[in-house]
Amino acid sequence: MKHLSLLTLALATFLTGNAELVTYPAGPGVETLDDFTVEVRQGAETPWKPVAVYPVKVDEVRGTKHTPETTSMAYFDFDGTVDVRVIAHRAPVTEARVRPLSYNITPAVSGDTLTFSLSSPRNLSVEVNGDIFHNLHLFANPIDTHRPSAKVLKNLKKHKDLIYFAPGVHNLPGDTLSVPSGTTVYIDGGARVYGQLIANGVSDVKFYGRGEVHPRGRGEGVYIKRSKNIEADGIIVTQIPVGGSDSVSINNVKAISYYGWGDGMNVFASDNVHYNNVFCRNSDDCNTVYATRKGFNGGCRNITMENSTLWADVAHPIMIGLHGSAAELGTDAPADTIQNLMYRNIDILDHQEKQIDYQGCFAINCGDNNLVKDITFDNIRVEDFRQGQLFNIRIFFNEKYCKAPGTCVKNVLFKDVVYNGSGDEVSIIAGYNQDRKVSDITFENLVINGVKISDDMPGKPKWYKTGDMARIFIGEHVDNVRFISR
Repeated sequence: MKHLSLLTLALATFLTGNAELVTYPAGPGVETLDDFTVEVRQGAETPWKPVAVYPVKVDEVRGTKHTPETTSMAYFDFDGTVDVRVIAHRAPVTEARVRPLSYNITPAVSGDTLTFSLSSPRNLSVEVNGDIFHNLHLFANPIDTHRPSAKVLKNLKKHKDLIYFAPGVHNLPGDTLSVPSGTTVYIDGGARVYGQLIANGVSDVKFYGRGEVHPRGRGEGVYIKRSKNIEADGIIVTQIPVGGSDSVSINNVKAISYYGWGDGMNVFASDNVHYNNVFCRNSDDCNTVYATRKGFNGGCRNITMENSTLWADVAHPIMIGLHGSAAELGTDAPADTIQNLMYRNIDILDHQEKQIDYQGCFAINCGDNNLVKDITFDNIRVEDFRQGQLFNIRIFFNEKYCKAPGTCVKNVLFKDVVYNGSGDEVSIIAGYNQDRKVSDITFENLVINGVKISDDMPGKPKWYKTGDMARIFIGEHVDNVRFISR
């Protein structure tokens, strides 16, 4: 299946010296939104270039009900330095911010116009008057090195291993497309693909581009099943789960969902999955690592997420360990192991969950006889969130989803985790019984609202647990929780 329109060269490339700037006009039939005007340029002497702004739905929970809201999204590519101009049209601007806050981007505000500069690619949220449900998701990408050349695009019949979606609207026949082994799928900027792209039982498949792919309703835009050596880079999806697979690389992918149980980037029973520079804003968990689940059998090993941004409108930014073999194969099935997980250099922008059982920016909820071990969280910044817990580390028996409690959680390191905010409730670390324990949990340089939490911190009464100073309840069947500082 080949997809090509006469607008294959619709992107606009501008060169200023050695720097490059690429914008992508909306393709035919692709809906845009006028809440914001976005323009970019490289150098004060060059003209401003328009950037298309698209609608995207997010989830606001009002009371206990999911309420989809339409917000804005725009994207462009650049290297060097770029100036960005954003004009807000919904309401007069009284205040503005650009997040993640760790990037230290302070926009200049003049009337309803915001300006700022970028010297490296960033996935951003531009927010006016504190409105996070009608914000601008601005994806300032690196230059796309995967885009097919003009020569290739003019001779697609000669390239049987390329499926190309040109700028414009595409409806997949039957709402799905199964991608063969050895195929590259390219979704160009300004394209919107409705349906689901599936890599199932294949190898050496690549999903590249700048455009969007998602069903018209709920569901996964890209689904990777029982496959090996799969890459995704630069695309925008609702969800992109990985199940029963090995050697998967997901780079600079954006997952935004608005419907209930709209997890962003799930891992089920897979090994060697690497996420880099991803952006997740989801109506449920942003990233999960589970064992046996949805017909995928086994544990998980070597899962890495780094240089990324997570925003949970509901549920958890990070959730590990809930599902395993007991639920799907019976309580006598061999236990699954989830091990060697790394989360590094991450910004968490929000967490909002009323259900106490499902709270936690960092949630390790071990069920179904799973063994969860050897997990590192390194250099993670948590901004003020609306409601939930900072940490929830438990072995538990959640009868709604599990058939047995988990077996153990051990050897977990939280290093250089910083939280600034007031939305956190009391965090929890708890085992299940003497045979199913949580052990060897280390917090190194944990900083909460500017206070470094350590076992020898000034002002801690000797009869206090250090967790008390961090509003962490350390319950029964927990061994060797340490708070250290350098």
